[in-house]
Amino acid sequence: MDMSDIVDIATSGLRAQRARMTVTASNIANAETTRTAAGGPFRRRDPVFETKRIGSPFAGTLARKLRAVAVSRIQEDQRDPITRYLPHHPDANEEGYVEFPNVNLVEEQANLVSASRGFQANLLVMQKVRGMAEALMRIGQ
Repeated sequence: MDMSDIVDIATSGLRAQRARMTVTASNIANAETTRTAAGGPFRRRDPVFETKRIGSPFAGTLARKLRAVAVSRIQEDQRDPITRYLPHHPDANEEGYVEFPNVNLVEEQANLVSASRGFQANLLVMQKVRGMAEALMRIGQ
């Protein structure tokens, strides 16, 4: 395993956490959206991560085990919308109930903190690899 593999893995982690933060920010921004172009309230979304092999199939045993992370898709949450009795709301049904997105702001904030920590951890890995590379350069002088 060389340092470029480590950087590739950390970079994939940075991209995945950035996607997670973007989707979470969209969920928060649309927490009160009761009408979308598709009809009905906004549906909360979640990124789905999957691993992908890096390196060649002819690599050594350790290198064949290395995996990067990628966002395979963004899926909608299938939980039912939250209904509230607001008879004067423009999106109220005949009974006066309005369907609101199934977005829990506490859950979304926890997702943001978790994604931010994951992003920081991957960034720290990249900084450490750079420090190791600089130390190797000094040894060779």
